[in-house]
Amino acid sequence: MFFEPSGRRQNLRVTAVGTRRRFRTWRGERPFWAGLFTATAGVPIIYFPYAHVTLGGMPLALSTTAGAGALVIGVLLLVLGFSLWFHRQARTFAGIAAMLLALISFPVANFGGLLLGLLSGLIGGSLACAWTPPADADGPPPAVSPVPTAGPLGEDQGGM
Repeated sequence: MFFEPSGRRQNLRVTAVGTRRRFRTWRGERPFWAGLFTATAGVPIIYFPYAHVTLGGMPLALSTTAGAGALVIGVLLLVLGFSLWFHRQARTFAGIAAMLLALISFPVANFGGLLLGLLSGLIGGSLACAWTPPADADGPPPAVSPVPTAGPLGEDQGGM
């Protein structure tokens, strides 16, 4: 009946290690960083047209008539980022769409969220297009043929 704080701490440590290991496995099976960069690109694109920013006491008006366009582009980038995490089969489509939306955000949404959203979207889209699934996730490896293959033509075959 004695209160043993070290036992609870040990249990918490085991739980934390298991959770971290499961997250690492989950992260390794999908384009995690591509999704993170792409979803992060949507935040400044959405934020700056609706924010009241002051720079040194001087108000900086970034709200324009393109606020609706910035909202659509930002929400689509967020959705594409999350789809990269949960639907890794659509990584090429999501990567290309993220890069196109990031480029469109430059003239539409305050220079692509003051270049923060633009650069993050381009990096995330590029990472999504470049990502390949791990060898384990595709299925069993192809069977190796036990039949030896012939050497190149014109080579000496050991004096025969």
